[in-house]
Amino acid sequence: MKTNNQEDLRVKELDTTKMPGHWLLARLGKRVLRPGGRELTQQMLDELNIQSADDVVEFAPGLGFTAQLALNQNPASYNAIERDEAAASVVRRYLTGSDQTCLIGRAEETGLPDATATVVYGEAMLTMQTPGKKQQIVQEASRLIKAEGRYGIHELCLVPDDLDADTKQEIQKALTDAIHVGARPLTVSEWRTLLEVEGFSIQTEATAPMHLLEVDRLIQDEGTWGALRFAWNVLRNSEARHRVKTMRKVFRTYEDNLAAIMLVGVKQDFVDNLSAEN
Repeated sequence: MKTNNQEDLRVKELDTTKMPGHWLLARLGKRVLRPGGRELTQQMLDELNIQSADDVVEFAPGLGFTAQLALNQNPASYNAIERDEAAASVVRRYLTGSDQTCLIGRAEETGLPDATATVVYGEAMLTMQTPGKKQQIVQEASRLIKAEGRYGIHELCLVPDDLDADTKQEIQKALTDAIHVGARPLTVSEWRTLLEVEGFSIQTEATAPMHLLEVDRLIQDEGTWGALRFAWNVLRNSEARHRVKTMRKVFRTYEDNLAAIMLVGVKQDFVDNLSAEN
């Protein structure tokens, strides 16, 4: 039986051999597409501590897995910014109130008013951006967030912090070739700095192994039946099977240098920053 999500993804009419890796995995039935899996996503949401008084903005919600968890906290408002219309149409199915929207737009230029949110988060999207675009997106998050508001990210990272430049470049190329999307993960300290220079004080940091396509993580994220369904879909499609094996081979080859990272930062009051500087 086709799920609604799968039907939406098929309308994209992308060649299996060419489509971005996350779309391929979603088409094969994978729901959790974050590098640290369900566990790191839940930890991020726990630290963001969304309450009924919060105004939430999510960057690039994808198929809405995290959106559903956030909406379960009944925030005062929820606005998602998604570039892909097919993904946005999926997310909109989970929206039930007049203060819940999924807009087509770019995370670096949302069009939302200044200081419109108390919570902003995004997952597995900064990794795919150039250094300049990463900075623009974090700047946009800072613009949207009220003083003392929270910003959460869940991304792919490189370890250790002193990883040499040649190895970084090698990993970036291997990832890009495998997933067919530009991948530019940062080290833990580089991710921290990216947020700190835009006025965020890091409150929580956590990492997890990059085991997106390992059996244990598949079962943890998708459940036993979901993992079996994903495996069956992979086995019956030779082109998809080749792509998935290629991705998993890259993840395993660089296992010692790849991880998932979650950071939650609090936006510092401008007056407090001036006082600290003086």
